[in-house]
Amino acid sequence: MTLMGTYAPPPVVFVRGEGSTLFDAEGRRYLDFVSGLAVTSLGHAHPDVARALCEQAGTLWHVSNLYANALAPEVAATIDRLVGGGERPAGGQVFFCNSGAEANECALKLARKWAGPGRYVVVATWGSFHGRTLATLRATGQPAKHAPFEPLPEGFTHVPYDDLDAMDAALDPSNVAAVLVEPVQGEGGVVVPSSDYLAGVRRLCTERGVLLMCDEVQTGLGRTGRWFAFQAQPLRPDVVTMAKALGNGMPVGACWASAEVAAAFGVGDHATTFGGQPLAMSAARATLQVMEREDVPARARRAGARLEARLETLPGVTEVRGQGLLLAAQLAAPVAADVASAALARGLLVNALRPDTLRLAPSLLVEDEVVDEAVALLEGAIAAVLGGAEAGR
Repeated sequence: MTLMGTYAPPPVVFVRGEGSTLFDAEGRRYLDFVSGLAVTSLGHAHPDVARALCEQAGTLWHVSNLYANALAPEVAATIDRLVGGGERPAGGQVFFCNSGAEANECALKLARKWAGPGRYVVVATWGSFHGRTLATLRATGQPAKHAPFEPLPEGFTHVPYDDLDAMDAALDPSNVAAVLVEPVQGEGGVVVPSSDYLAGVRRLCTERGVLLMCDEVQTGLGRTGRWFAFQAQPLRPDVVTMAKALGNGMPVGACWASAEVAAAFGVGDHATTFGGQPLAMSAARATLQVMEREDVPARARRAGARLEARLETLPGVTEVRGQGLLLAAQLAAPVAADVASAALARGLLVNALRPDTLRLAPSLLVEDEVVDEAVALLEGAIAAVLGGAEAGR
């Protein structure tokens, strides 16, 4: 075995995908309700994205950021417009990178540079997930993930999620530069905050002269039924990070910041070798074009409502929470890993977030009949694990 043992032994080898369907090395069909961890939001091998990549691969792959390419400014302008709601530019600037962790690293450095000497603390929340680099791991509100890598970088503090009083107490303007928050906690269990939480955090940040940075790596670009999950409330963050869905599988991330905040970075303050290179930008441009043409936020709202309603009827499911097509099914017992394995054996991919919680994040283009088939497969998996009598609600 020449791969490092950073992942559990894989239960299946996939060799081909099309839309919401995957095929393994034996030709068996699976419905994908993981989407590469909310990455393949247009489904596998979307023809428009595949065509764009093929054309770009025959033209120009990489030149480095010592020189310009024609695609990055166009993609940045589209992101800026979508941050503004889709109709008009938000008036910000974009830094391109390769992943969500890198997008959050950019945000953390930008916050420190913007705030100036002495103000370097970033307030995050318990249960959050912001990445696995040393800094983004320290921002992540999961102490069990910290322990093997101590000491981690200083300058981070955590408060309970969806608790404005705790956030208020933590925002000391003498040393706090920014708040980093997920509008919906994904890895934390698909936790949706109270309807006034983000607006309250925005108000506190404005009062204290602190940046509001929204981590939309998992929730952004249509997943929750809006272009960005923060748009559920009438507010504008200072910084928005994104990745996952942006390239539909091509590694690409982005950090958007308002023009005033972005101006804190000067030449040489931040960089990445592969960020914004033509091959990645061709995938991002094609992905965003399809997303707008298909109005994926609307599709996510409609398909998500169908999926949520069907999940709520399943024996053994005690709660369904989330927004759009980012949903969690709470189980009656801590058997999520067993249910995910049983679902895989039946031809359905879901993943266990917590001992009693499954996450479902299918393609934003998922068809109604695929939703219904997936729920039927999941019902069988839950029944097999819990048993008929124990699965009663």
